[in-house]
Amino acid sequence: MFLVPVMLILVVMGILLFSWAVKNGQYDDLEGPAHRILYDDDEDMIPDDARQNKPNKAESPEDNPDRS
Repeated sequence: MFLVPVMLILVVMGILLFSWAVKNGQYDDLEGPAHRILYDDDEDMIPDDARQNKPNKAESPEDNPDRS
């Protein structure tokens, strides 16, 4: 008989705590942008003559059996 009101009070308290945390920035990602700059996702934008490990375009899979 008293479990339903207690459950409703707990649900309302959980919603209030979650909304308070969101408003106060508890879920803001502060380190993500700082680490994202370290990812090397611009490999395709580097010109071929400026690369340190230049790809050999003439190499075929038959020439190197280790690659597949």
